[in-house]
Amino acid sequence: MKTRFVIFSTAVILTVVVLASSAAALCVGVSKANLRSGPGKNHEVAWQVHMYMPLEKVGESTDRKWYAVRDCDGDTYWIHGSLVTNRYRCAVVKVEKAHVRKGPGTRYSTVKDSPALRYYTYRVISSAGNWLRLRDEWGDTGWIRKDLLWIK
Repeated sequence: MKTRFVIFSTAVILTVVVLASSAAALCVGVSKANLRSGPGKNHEVAWQVHMYMPLEKVGESTDRKWYAVRDCDGDTYWIHGSLVTNRYRCAVVKVEKAHVRKGPGTRYSTVKDSPALRYYTYRVISSAGNWLRLRDEWGDTGWIRKDLLWIK
């Protein structure tokens, strides 16, 4: 009986460790969301992010309502699970400026709101080679080279 309990306990612990160590891609699904220093509204707001900010889930609270997430800079924060989704992919500009173009290549002209600045966020629509077609939270679309983005 004791052997079964030890085997069962070990299996449960290994399952929890494997689940906790596997990172999942998430996107902010609301217009603004607070990233906090801990799991709960009583914790300090460390950063406010906008719709389509990509995040990497690295853990969750014991009640499973709050997610520990890593951002494009490698910093870890907490966000309520109702504010994020995994239904689509998102990207954020990781360089100071990125030209947003009308097509997938430098031969295409830039869109009127180009360049996109660091931390501008987008929903990924499609890809062509080294380029992604993106949409911002206002519905504007354009193309940016993949190497200028952090994509989840």
